[in-house]
Amino acid sequence: MTQTILDAQVIDGVLQLQLRAPEVRNALSAEMKQALHAQARRFVDDDSLRCLLITGCDAVFCAGGDLRTMQSDRSTVGVRRRMALTHASIRLLAECEKPIVTAINGAAVGAGLSLALMGDVVVAAEDAYFMAGFANVGVLPDMGLLYHLPRTVGRVQASDLLLSNRRVPAPEALALGLVSRVLPQAGFLEQALELARGIAAGPGVSFGLARALMAGSYKDSFSEFLLKESLAQAVVFGTDDFAEGVSAFGAKRKPRFTGR
Repeated sequence: MTQTILDAQVIDGVLQLQLRAPEVRNALSAEMKQALHAQARRFVDDDSLRCLLITGCDAVFCAGGDLRTMQSDRSTVGVRRRMALTHASIRLLAECEKPIVTAINGAAVGAGLSLALMGDVVVAAEDAYFMAGFANVGVLPDMGLLYHLPRTVGRVQASDLLLSNRRVPAPEALALGLVSRVLPQAGFLEQALELARGIAAGPGVSFGLARALMAGSYKDSFSEFLLKESLAQAVVFGTDDFAEGVSAFGAKRKPRFTGR
């Protein structure tokens, strides 16, 4: 099941996940959610995996939730049961101390937009576009979109995107801050993978703690943040990667980090 709808490959410390359900535009069916949860757990638990890359196939990143699944059980209990699995997956990814790259190869709509914003680095192909989509079916934006979108583009722009339900092409997404860079359509996945490989080769402990500090900065006071920063820096100074970085700097060579 997992290999059919979610292709998983490990390349130089990168766990590359490609949504592969083109017949439903890579919609997040129950099976896709289960596969994503299994791979999220794998990524968190395996120390050899140092960066996660999520992308789609063909001209679609992810078209959102699978309406067939949504209509199968509309009871409060059924909806919350389905949401529990989804939330377990995105919570794993949000709380892990490893970087995530989302590579938006095409349309990112509804929950696909939510999934895109799980990335620390979000890259888009030239022909990609983003759309909230939830207004079309009368449901609440989910998978953390109401949390991440205003923190990414600001409350006013987030409200505009959600209420107008307009399509946002990649160049505008870059201007809004939805994505960090736009890459050529030709060779897009290869370029995204090269970016992820470079991140995976970096100082993993430092990257992970920086990720955690940035996430916590939204709720911490400045004094609380500085305390956590000093504690985290003390941890980093004791890592093999710090020793290697200093050694490489002195020898004027490229560091070879191990993530320890």
